[in-house]
Amino acid sequence: MYGYICGVITKITPNYIIVENNGIGYLIIVPNPYNFMLNEYYKIYIYQHVKEDLIALYGFNKEEEKDLFLKLISVSGIGPKTALAIIAAGSVMDIVLAIENKNVNFLKKFPGVGAKASQQIILDLAGKINLDEVESGTIPNSKENDVIEALMALGYTKKEVKKIVDGLDMSKDEGTLVKEALKKMVK
Repeated sequence: MYGYICGVITKITPNYIIVENNGIGYLIIVPNPYNFMLNEYYKIYIYQHVKEDLIALYGFNKEEEKDLFLKLISVSGIGPKTALAIIAAGSVMDIVLAIENKNVNFLKKFPGVGAKASQQIILDLAGKINLDEVESGTIPNSKENDVIEALMALGYTKKEVKKIVDGLDMSKDEGTLVKEALKKMVK
């Protein structure tokens, strides 16, 4: 799995960009390729999608776009192409607000999303995306969620846990993060 790739954009097409990093050109499918500038250096947040007949890299300019993409593809019936089309056609905040407000009509306007799919998105994701975190530009990643859930399972409140988890170094593995959080909780 890749977290992100840093490099120079060497090619832009309507569907993808090519990012050169250490002499390797990565073909990355992105929501809006023309948001990137040719011959400029970027940090692109990556999701690697693997199927039996395909390995594809999906890339995003912002981490919250990637996090929303991951949440969307977790919904039954929503694949990477549909999730990418949703992110390409709307802002992260607008999409999250539509989900939280159960706005089926807003979600139906995206390519590949009908009434049934929009209702499934709302059913699966409503209440699971914190608006404050979207506004600040950080939808929590799955590692952070895992640590929060583990600590809450031990009897701590979400408010207590959130204060402690915000100060942890998320580059470490979940087990280490839980141990560090517990040490801070005991103090």
